[in-house]
Amino acid sequence: MKHVTIGMFAHVDAGKTTLAEQLLYHTNSIRERGRVDHKDAYLDSHDIERARGITVFADQAIMTYKGAAYYLIDTPGHVDFSPEMERAVQVMDYAVLVVSAVEGVQGHTETVWQLLQKNRIPTFIFINKTDRTGADVDRVLEEIRMHLTTDVCMLTGSFAGGQVGEALMESLAERDEQLLDTFLAGTGDQAFWLQALQEMIRSGQLYPCASGSALQDVGVIELLEQLHLLTIVDYNEQAPFGGRVYKIRHDSNGTRLTYIKALSGTLKVRDELSYSSGNDEDQLLEKATRFLLVNGSKSQAVDLVTAGDLFAVVGLSGAEAGQGVGLYSDKLAYELVPALTSKVIFLESLHVKDVLKAFRILNAEDPSLNVLWEESLQEIHIHVMGLIQLEVLQQLVKERFQLEVTFGSPEILYKETIASTVRGYGHFEPLRHYAEVHLLLEPGERGSGITYHNACHPNDLTIGNQNLVETHLFEREHHGLLTGMPLTDIKVTLLTGAAHNEHTHGGDFREATFRALRQGLEKAENMVLEPFYEYKIKVELDHLGKVLSDLQRASGQFDPPHTTATHAVVTGKVPVATFMDYNTELAAYTHGRGSIQLVFAGYDRCHNEQEVIERKGYRKDADPLYSSSSIFCAKGSGYTVPWDEAEAKMHLL
Repeated sequence: MKHVTIGMFAHVDAGKTTLAEQLLYHTNSIRERGRVDHKDAYLDSHDIERARGITVFADQAIMTYKGAAYYLIDTPGHVDFSPEMERAVQVMDYAVLVVSAVEGVQGHTETVWQLLQKNRIPTFIFINKTDRTGADVDRVLEEIRMHLTTDVCMLTGSFAGGQVGEALMESLAERDEQLLDTFLAGTGDQAFWLQALQEMIRSGQLYPCASGSALQDVGVIELLEQLHLLTIVDYNEQAPFGGRVYKIRHDSNGTRLTYIKALSGTLKVRDELSYSSGNDEDQLLEKATRFLLVNGSKSQAVDLVTAGDLFAVVGLSGAEAGQGVGLYSDKLAYELVPALTSKVIFLESLHVKDVLKAFRILNAEDPSLNVLWEESLQEIHIHVMGLIQLEVLQQLVKERFQLEVTFGSPEILYKETIASTVRGYGHFEPLRHYAEVHLLLEPGERGSGITYHNACHPNDLTIGNQNLVETHLFEREHHGLLTGMPLTDIKVTLLTGAAHNEHTHGGDFREATFRALRQGLEKAENMVLEPFYEYKIKVELDHLGKVLSDLQRASGQFDPPHTTATHAVVTGKVPVATFMDYNTELAAYTHGRGSIQLVFAGYDRCHNEQEVIERKGYRKDADPLYSSSSIFCAKGSGYTVPWDEAEAKMHLL
C-alpha cells in the first residue's frame, strides 16, 4: 500500500484547516466536517486552538483513498509557531500550500514557500476562498508567479480523471527537451504523460495549482484526486529500519511519546532502536515497547510499522526532534529560531523545581524554547518567537501542570563573539588537584556556533583527558564578557594540556577549560551580536519614500527597490530590535494594502552596541559561573593568579 505524508501550509486565516477537514470528510476519516469558527475542527483538537481559532500544534490524521494511505499533518499558520511547522516539514513527502483568493500571497506565505523549497518538498498550491467577495484567481496566480515561482501550472481544465490535457502536455514539454520531442511527434500515450507529470512535480520542476472553496466544498474532491494520482513514493521496506524523529509529546500520564517517520525497513514492538544523544557520539540502544498510530486526538496500538508510516513510540528516553534513528545517525538543525527571550514569573508559594520540571517537559516538546535556569539570578528564562506564543504558553502551563505563571516582557536575545585570534590559558591546582589547558580562540563564521578542533598530541595529554576538555566545553552555554549573553561563532582549538598521575581528579579539567576560555576572552576583541530580519515590503508607489525613511531610522539596509507603475518592492536586512513591530505601523499608514515578510536572518554586529552594554549592566567579575583567573599551588595551598598574570606562570610555556 502506498503511504504518503502530506503537510498543509498557509498564512494564518487562508482556510488551511477547513480544507483539511474536507479532505478527511471525503475519505471517510471523519463523519462530520468541523469548522475553525465553530471550534470543532478535527485537527484543532486542543482547547487552546479552538479558543483562539488558530493552529498551534502540528497534529496529524490518517486517511485512506482508493487503496492508498495518507498521513495529513496540519501545521501552524501563525509566525509565532514557525518552529513547530519547521520540525514537521522534515518528514513530509508532499505539501499543500493554501493561498487566499482574496488576500493572495501574504508575508508568511513566502516564508513557508522558502522553507518548502529549502527542504525540497514537492508542493501543490490550492487557491482557496473563491466564493468570497473580492476573490480573483487570475490575480493571485500572477502573484504566485511573481513572488513564489514561475513554474506554477493550473490543473483546472487540463487534468481530470487522470487524463493529461494538451495544454498541460505543452507545459511539460517546455521544461524538457525529450518531452518536447515526444510532444511534437505525438507518440506519447496518457500513461507516458501521467508519469512525466508525476516526476516533474516530484522533482520540483512544476508546481500544480487548483482553485476552489474549502468552506463551500468546491474543488476539494478534484484536489484529492490530484493528490492521489500525482504523488509517488518509493520507500524500501526490505532495507534495515531507519527513521527520523519529528515530534516529542507526553500523554496524560506523563509518558514520553517519540513521534517517528519510518524512512526504510520495518520495526516490531520490542525491537531495539539505536540513536545518538546530545554531544555523545556513542549510539544508545533502547527497546521500543509500544507503537501508536495517531489520528487526531485518537490513537491505535500496532505491533509493526513499515517504511512510510508516521507513528509514536514508547520507550525512547532521550531522542530529540530532528534525530535520526536506526539506519540514520545524523541530527537535523533548524533555522527558524526565536530572537526574543523572556523571564518566567511565578509566585513564591510555588516550588521552583516544580516550575522548572514543567518547562523542561515543554522544552523536550519544543526545543526552540531553550529553557535556561539562571543560577545566579534564581530565574527561569525561555526563548520565544512573540507575544502570542507567551499567551499560549501561559494557558498551556496552567492546563497541563496546574501552575500559574506569567512572563516578563520579551527582550531581544543578544549574543557575543570575538573579532580577533587569541590564546587562552587555564590552570587549576588547589591542593591535590591539577589540570592545565591551552586553547586557541578564533572568530568563526556567522551562524557556526562554537566549534571544536583538537591539535593536541597524545604525548602531551592523554586521549581521555583531551576528550574531557571537549566534553566540558559543550556541557553548558558560555557567557560573553560584555553583556553576559551567550557566546557564539568561535572556533576553539585545544593546543596542549597537562595532568598529574595522582592529583588530577574528575572536575579539574572542567575548571581549567572554563578558565582558559575566559582568559582568552579577556584578551580578545569582543563584540555584541543582535538578530536580524531579512524583509520584503510591498507598498503602493506613494508610500515608497516613507518605507525607505523608516528603514534608515531603524538602522536597516535596503537593496535598490523594484518598482512598477503602481507598486514598489523593497528588500534587505534590518535589526529585529528596531523592526519587530513594524508590520502594525505598515498596516496603519497603508490602510492594510501594504504587505511585509520578515524572515529570521541570523546574527550580525549590533547596531547600538554600547547602549546595549550599558543597559545590560553585566559585571564580568561577579559572574559566579566563570572566572578568568587561574589557581596555582605553593607551600601546600592554592592561590589565585589574575588572568593578565597567569600566562607567565603556566607550566607548559
